[in-house]
Amino acid sequence: MAATKDILLGSIRHGGTLNLGQQIRLCLMLSYPAILAQLSSVMMQYIDTSMVGHLGPAAGASIGLVSTCLWLFGGFGMAVTSGFSVQVAHLIGANDFSAARSVLRQALVCGLGFSVLLALIAMGISPFLPHWLGGGEDIVGDASRYFFIMAVFMPAMLLDWMCAAILQASGNMKVPSLLSIGMCVLDVIFNYIFIYVLDMGVTGAAIGSGLAELITGIAMFSFLVFKSPELNLRQERGSFRPTAPVVKKALGISGPMALQNILMRGGYIASTVIVAPLGTIAIAANSFAITAESFCYMPGYGIADASTTLVGQSVGAGRGGLARRFAWISTFLAMGIMGLLAILMFLFAPQMMGLLSPDAEVIGLGSRVLRIEAFAELGYAASIVAYGACVGAGDTKWPSIMNFCSMWLVRIVPAIFLTRIYGLTGFWMCMAVELTFRGAIFMLHLYRGRWLPANLRYKSINKQ
Repeated sequence: MAATKDILLGSIRHGGTLNLGQQIRLCLMLSYPAILAQLSSVMMQYIDTSMVGHLGPAAGASIGLVSTCLWLFGGFGMAVTSGFSVQVAHLIGANDFSAARSVLRQALVCGLGFSVLLALIAMGISPFLPHWLGGGEDIVGDASRYFFIMAVFMPAMLLDWMCAAILQASGNMKVPSLLSIGMCVLDVIFNYIFIYVLDMGVTGAAIGSGLAELITGIAMFSFLVFKSPELNLRQERGSFRPTAPVVKKALGISGPMALQNILMRGGYIASTVIVAPLGTIAIAANSFAITAESFCYMPGYGIADASTTLVGQSVGAGRGGLARRFAWISTFLAMGIMGLLAILMFLFAPQMMGLLSPDAEVIGLGSRVLRIEAFAELGYAASIVAYGACVGAGDTKWPSIMNFCSMWLVRIVPAIFLTRIYGLTGFWMCMAVELTFRGAIFMLHLYRGRWLPANLRYKSINKQ
């Protein structure tokens, strides 16, 4: 009988031997549900963007204008999530389930408080943000309303992300994936109702997406707290009061990630400012092309989730060699999948853009930049999954520095000049070069092994 996922994960925690085939099998077992969830998310984005895109270029541009700022706020939420989910993965790897549940309680309290603060800040700046970003008068009204409504739902989003990440840290990839797919279905249904049936346009898109996140977050929370075999809180009573050791460790993991988020997402905002003067067509093409590209890169994020879990539990079990092997297996798996998808993106770029917008200018410009980006997907894959492995090991400082330097020095600074000469094409040329460079430095970081804790750094891979 073939070993199940739970048996193989148990081997990590109990010191069992996993051969290369079993390691690859376990990586695939954890990756495919997450990949399916990410692909369903891509389909949701395609359908959402297509619904808005068919309202006209201005509607698509209004969402594209503020989307990078939503990523900025979301990045803070993901940083907080990682600070606690990595601790859960390490404790489960060490077979300390009681301590893992204690971290979960504290994560829920800290996450709720932080998400409310984020939401209040985002709502406060929503009237001014589109003007700060250089949006034209034809799009700033819709952009402001869209950002405000999405800000209202930020606590629901963080609840969803927090519970999903902690479930994944326990080795449960199936439930978060199924609920994510369900969220995509709800999002499409709600968006159709609010955008078309109720004729609310861009405002309806925000309400529909927010409601889908709210329902999914409640469902994710309910499973984690009441039904998770490893982590459900009915197994024992405990305090929800945050403790200094757990919060301090969370800050040690989340702090560099939060700083990276400011600098990296700041880079995305700078990208918006660079692109905005090119006009509504360029803003729309840029936004739609990013959505189209997600067809390639979202599977990489699914594999990165699996990598974080496998590396995290291996580190918690004190098995540095096994952690290194899982990091490399997952990285090469992502490069293979994203490389194949990049070929399809290059071949079918016009068709992909045509699904998102009926405007011929938007389709033509978006297709050109997608074909440029296809050459960067291997490097992008390496950077995504290697970063996930580093997070699983608790190493966030140097990866954050690497991401920042790559984004600002290799992408943003050259783009300021090349965009003036070549327009949106010049910007995406800089992006492609930067992602390739970023992948190379992350591969080097994995090879050097300094992302592992010092006591595990030099353990032989053969000894696992």
